[in-house]
Amino acid sequence: MGVSDNVPHLLRAARGEILDRPPVWMMRQAGRYMKAYRDLREKYPSFRDRSEIPEVAIEVSLQPWKAFQPDGVILFSDIVTPLPGLGIEMDIAEGKGPIIHAPIRTQEQVDNLRPLNPDESVPFIRTIISALRSEVGNKSTVLGFVGAPWTLAAYAVEGKGSKTYSVIKNMAFSDPTTLHQLLGKLTEAIATYVRYQIDCGAQVVQMFDSWAGQLCPQDYDTFALPYQKRVFELVKQTHPDTPLILLVSGSAGVLERMGESGADIVTVDWTVDMASARQRLGKHMKVQGNLDPGVLFGSKEFIHSRILDTVRKAGNWGHILNLGHGVLPSTPEENVAFFFETAKQLSPTTVS
Repeated sequence: MGVSDNVPHLLRAARGEILDRPPVWMMRQAGRYMKAYRDLREKYPSFRDRSEIPEVAIEVSLQPWKAFQPDGVILFSDIVTPLPGLGIEMDIAEGKGPIIHAPIRTQEQVDNLRPLNPDESVPFIRTIISALRSEVGNKSTVLGFVGAPWTLAAYAVEGKGSKTYSVIKNMAFSDPTTLHQLLGKLTEAIATYVRYQIDCGAQVVQMFDSWAGQLCPQDYDTFALPYQKRVFELVKQTHPDTPLILLVSGSAGVLERMGESGADIVTVDWTVDMASARQRLGKHMKVQGNLDPGVLFGSKEFIHSRILDTVRKAGNWGHILNLGHGVLPSTPEENVAFFFETAKQLSPTTVS
């Protein structure tokens, strides 16, 4: 037996090993497209119950594992989960996303935020992640995830999802001091939360800066990138061997900047050709992605051809096969199954 035989496939790729096929998982692979999840939602209509009651969150996290055996099993949670631990009360409305009850708009509110103590505020995370590790053993990699400072600040300031981001941009451009202080506090909390997830058993952690693609490059360099860097720096100080992934939605304009964040792996969305992304990020950066989630509505032949195209362009090193964003709610479950089957049957001969 080789030294890597007991190391799961995704973790080996994340560490930079050359493998026979890329590991594969899907963002939002636990969720609304699965009948098993919809059935469970009937019983537990509150998202927070589904993600914070350990036995329910464990079951949801494992539904795709039991159905498809992906190479990555990700904690079922939400990026806003740690916010109440800082003093930012929230709820998650079905179909609408997070709702912040008292949006952060003043210096006083920022001053009143408290440091995150995960064992006190999110103790269920330890139970969930350790159960996932125990369940999948070395057959899959357990992923944790967190929101990035800019995106969590956007939720906290806007109070909910947004199409224009006008409230947070108003603060960014008219009261940057307050926003930078908020971003600084969120950075410390997120780094603490990443470390906590790793200590609980997460083998790889993905940071979602979902809304940073809404910034022009100049503002990305001011309000997103420095805080991404700081989170990754703080985590690497204590957990240097845990691979870290960065995702930014709509990232075509800031792709090179993502590569400067300190992340080990950059998620590439489908608006960028994978060969072009490889070129732009440089030969030393590992990548994840980048099929359009809409491809899964196509025929099996079409899905197969797109998987091959992506994998060939990504090459045989440092690639985790994934969608460019989350699987869409009405995606046929059998097409998800076909995606995983196809990906796991790839070999050096089929992709060369």
